[in-house]
Amino acid sequence: MPNLALHQAILRCVESIPRGRVMSYGDIAEYCGANTPRLVGHVLRVDGGTVPWHRVVRADGSLATHKSDHQRELLEVEGVRFRGERVDIARYRWDGAQSTVARSRASCSRSSCSATGTA
Repeated sequence: MPNLALHQAILRCVESIPRGRVMSYGDIAEYCGANTPRLVGHVLRVDGGTVPWHRVVRADGSLATHKSDHQRELLEVEGVRFRGERVDIARYRWDGAQSTVARSRASCSRSSCSATGTA
């Protein structure tokens, strides 16, 4: 049976990524206490249409293979620049520290995930 609290924490985390910033699957997994970045990918595949999924990239800045053109288009509209086929991770990675969602305890920070018993 899937962990609904963890699933929701992952979606909240993705939802909290500001325009023009990105997080990797691994970043989100770490913040939310998921045991693998693949779980983040699974949650986005199943229920990602309600959040800005395009702001989630691979650790090396590459995009989702099956949606890369659309994902790149959405990110470029938000001001994200690329180095070749990859997001400039050093410049656009977001650490979640400035989230208004985090201040309201609805973010994916480790403390909120711990509070839900998912970490």
